[in-house]
Amino acid sequence: MAAVIGDVTELAVPRASLGEGPCWDAKAGALYWTDIPAHRVHRLTGDGAHTEWDTGQPPGAVVPRAGGGLVLAARDGFLAMDSGTGGLSLLAAVEPDIPGNRMNDGACDRAGRFFAGTMASDESPGAGALYVLATDRQVTRLLTGVGISNGIGWSPDDQRMYYIDSLTYRVDLFDYEPATGAIGNRRSFARLGAGEVMPDGLAVDAEGGVWVALWGGSEIRRYAPDGRLTLTVDIPAANVTSCAFGGPDLRTLYITTAAGPGRSGGALFACQMAVAGLPANPYRG
Repeated sequence: MAAVIGDVTELAVPRASLGEGPCWDAKAGALYWTDIPAHRVHRLTGDGAHTEWDTGQPPGAVVPRAGGGLVLAARDGFLAMDSGTGGLSLLAAVEPDIPGNRMNDGACDRAGRFFAGTMASDESPGAGALYVLATDRQVTRLLTGVGISNGIGWSPDDQRMYYIDSLTYRVDLFDYEPATGAIGNRRSFARLGAGEVMPDGLAVDAEGGVWVALWGGSEIRRYAPDGRLTLTVDIPAANVTSCAFGGPDLRTLYITTAAGPGRSGGALFACQMAVAGLPANPYRG
C-alpha cells in the first residue's frame, strides 16, 4: 500500500495561471519555472529572492545553459535567454508552419541535449510531436501524433527515458542510448487518470523512482522502477502540473500548479523528502 504525505508548504511567490516546468539550477542555487499564458519565467533563489521576466510568448519549459543564461522551449521553438537582461534570441525554430501549436514541457539529458515536445493550443489529439535540440543546435523530430507532450526524465543509469503524453493517460518508457540520444522500444510504465484527470510533468529520484504530477487529481505519485505505486503527496490544488527536486541536498520537491479548483490553485509548493532527486542537466550547446 502506498504511503501518503500531506505536509507541503506554499512558497511566497506570485500564483500562476499555469505554472509549469520547474527546474533547479544547482550552480545558481535557484529554482526556475514558467507561467505559460502569462508569458513569464520565474526564478526563486535560496534566500527567497524572486525575479520574473516577460518572454513575450508562451514558455513551456526552462533549463539552465552551461555557458550561462537559460534556454526556453517556447511558442517559436528553442530560445536562448539572457538571465541578466531577459533578452531572447532564437536558437532553433520548431514547427513554424503550424501556428496553432506551441512547445510544452521539456528537460535535458546528461549530455546536454534538450528534449521538448509540442501540442495544439486547443489540445487537439495527435497534433503535437517530440523533438530534441542537439548541442550543435540541430533539431530532430523523435515522435509524431502526440496529444499533450509533457514530462520527460531519465533513470539514474541513463538506460531508460520516461515520457508522458497526457492524453494517453500513461507514463511511457523507452530504451535510451546515452551516447546518441536515440530512443526505442516504447512501452507503458504506469497508467493513471481518466477523463479530466491525467498525468502531467515528472521527476526521477536517485533510487530510480518516478514522481508524476496528476492534473485534476491534487496529487504527486511516486512509482518504483518496477512500476509499483509507493507514495502519494496530497496537494491543496486540483491541477498539479509538474515537480522537480532541488535545494542543496536535492531533497526538496518543488511542485507547480495551475489555477482551478482547490484553495491554492496556481501556487508553488515545496515538500521535504527522504530520498534525493537527480540533478537537472543544463543545455550544453
